[in-house]
Amino acid sequence: MRTGIRVAGAELRRAGAADVGALVALVNSAYRGDEARKGWTTEADLLEGQRVDAEGVAELVASPGVLLLLAQDAGGGPVACCELRGEQGGDAYFGMFSVSPTAQGRGLGAAILAEAERIAVEHWGARRMTMMVIRQREALISWYERRGYGLTGERAPFPYGDERFGVPLREDLEFVELAKELRGP
Repeated sequence: MRTGIRVAGAELRRAGAADVGALVALVNSAYRGDEARKGWTTEADLLEGQRVDAEGVAELVASPGVLLLLAQDAGGGPVACCELRGEQGGDAYFGMFSVSPTAQGRGLGAAILAEAERIAVEHWGARRMTMMVIRQREALISWYERRGYGLTGERAPFPYGDERFGVPLREDLEFVELAKELRGP
């Protein structure tokens, strides 16, 4: 993967072991607690606690089948990240997508998503990008639909009882799959 790609005023690069702490702070601030309420992507009304932990993020960074991308603003601070997984010629998976609440609304998320799609095609020859989103996140699902993703009908249970993923505030959480056909170069 090329490094130092500019997207919406930020530099996008592959994250490394030295970035784990910054990634954990970014992801948790984008989804949980009072900081997350400053943006529109919060899950704070659905879940409390952490979204990710250092051990899990370190495993992703070290995994040979994963590209963990980090976007930094001009001052070097992390403003967004995402996880990409893929298999040659098959589907790519897009996850852990986080944009700092203070950086939302300037087109950064859409630009990173588009770049992630391009990377998946270039790196793995991916024909389709999939993701899992909490079903109750209607505004987020609509945002993805405006970018060409659609619900596939696949569902997965929320991991109740595993506080590594947060403490649910509702008993009806579940994931739904979204997918988009990708075009090659």
